Amino acid sequence: MYNWMVWFHILSLISWFAVLFYLPRLFVYHAENAQNAGFVEVVKVMEMKIYKYIGVPAMWATVLSGAYLSYALGFNGGWLHAKIFFVLILMGYFYSLGHFRNKFLVDGCHKSGKFFRMYNEVPTLLLMVIVAMVILKPF
Repeated sequence: MYNWMVWFHILSLISWFAVLFYLPRLFVYHAENAQNAGFVEVVKVMEMKIYKYIGVPAMWATVLSGAYLSYALGFNGGWLHAKIFFVLILMGYFYSLGHFRNKFLVDGCHKSGKFFRMYNEVPTLLLMVIVAMVILKPF
């Protein structure tokens, strides 16, 4: 059962990160094309679907399968605590994307495309740290 859960956890993680990488890119296009009403309406639908139908289920599948794996490991090692800490930060980032999506939905987000280009780098940095915790187990 453990190996199947690792498999499921990795697939869930990949799905979640697809959203974490792509949604801020949609925000860049949304912010830079705010004057194009037709384009904005299409992007709003894309943002909603990727967040609600892919991102939320993938995040919870990742978190729940990770919780099972952590329980199976017995929460041994500081590396696991560090990983969980960074996953919590990642979840906060994900919910911040939901916040920005809601602001875009009512045309109330005034952040620039440049802001979202920089914001799009956050999940990459967190991914590097989280994977390092799992493979290197430095603590």
